[in-house]
Amino acid sequence: MPDETKKLDIITRLVHAGERQQLPGGQPVSTPIYATSTFTYPSMQEMDRVFAGEQPGYVYTRHGNPTLAALEQAMLSIEEGATACVYGSGMAALHAALLASDLRSGSTVLTSQDVYGATTNLLFTVLSSFGVKTVATDFSDIDRLREKAREVKPQVMIAETISNPLLKICDIEACAEIARENNARLIIDNTFASPYLCQPLKLGADIVVHSATKYLGGHADATGGVVVSRDDMDTNALLGAMKLVGGVLSVWDAHMILRGVKTLALRMERQCHNARQLAEHLIGNNRLARVHYPASTPNSDIDLTRRILRAPHSGALVSIELKEQTREAAFEFMDALRLCVRSTSLGDVFTSVLHAASASHRDLLPARRAELGISEGLVRISVGIESIDDIIADIEQAL
Repeated sequence: MPDETKKLDIITRLVHAGERQQLPGGQPVSTPIYATSTFTYPSMQEMDRVFAGEQPGYVYTRHGNPTLAALEQAMLSIEEGATACVYGSGMAALHAALLASDLRSGSTVLTSQDVYGATTNLLFTVLSSFGVKTVATDFSDIDRLREKAREVKPQVMIAETISNPLLKICDIEACAEIARENNARLIIDNTFASPYLCQPLKLGADIVVHSATKYLGGHADATGGVVVSRDDMDTNALLGAMKLVGGVLSVWDAHMILRGVKTLALRMERQCHNARQLAEHLIGNNRLARVHYPASTPNSDIDLTRRILRAPHSGALVSIELKEQTREAAFEFMDALRLCVRSTSLGDVFTSVLHAASASHRDLLPARRAELGISEGLVRISVGIESIDDIIADIEQAL
């Protein structure tokens, strides 16, 4: 303890002892967790320069933090973008991407009808209250999409690389072309693919969004979101959304997600391999009405899958529709599982199942779910890294 503090009362020393030490001479080989809400400087003049952006540094974790910056730099490198920002959840990230696209009263968003239920609610409920109009259409029908875009003149177009929960592959290149034709920005939610399987910015998207809670983290122990843009002009808007809307990512979660990113390729290789084997095993099962899996089911576009996703993979999710298309049958099947975990998320190292009608798309009216093809008997399976024989055996006994 410095000499000047020895005269302080023990009450005071208990508060300050051990804090604000000089950084060690050696460089940490992994990013430390900077569990601090604020940063101090030797003088107010220096702090003022940092606050003004005239000098590199940090002043308040809501404005930035070294642990968060490390994750942002990692995602910039992986997605090959110009600027990135991390948030407290995937929905906070999507909200920030929309704010960065300068939506205002009178703007129109053209969204794929096959998106996450919360995305639909954000667009049709929250943004609509500010005068933003949203139109949904089938992004898998490119001719229809082009016609609809010319009709509504959107400022933003939104789609998912692999849709939730029917696992349709988005032709990002074609969507980007349509967006350019209409001076619109294309936002792609890349959560289901992860940057290992697809890099949307390289295919023409303007902004890519991830729920880092899923494959990036991969261990069901962190919640977060990421936005990466191809245009560094979005930097201030993305940071502004973090500062002013306040969806700040915890440094603890940032650390867990950054650690998860390091094994993303290894996990995805195993999960995709397992998913393909599971899909091939289940196709033709007389207890199922249908199996949804890209490039391996009837009428699937194999060429599109190979063009958008890293070959030879088709993702790590399989959705099944029970022959008995009822919620009771779906619940009975899910309750009978012994290995697979009933979970409202996906992308973790363990295999998990979700009933879309009561979870991800719960807030949609039953008639709307039926229009989208989301039946009461639909169960989404996020395939993990376990032995594929054990996964198949568990699903078989539950069926």
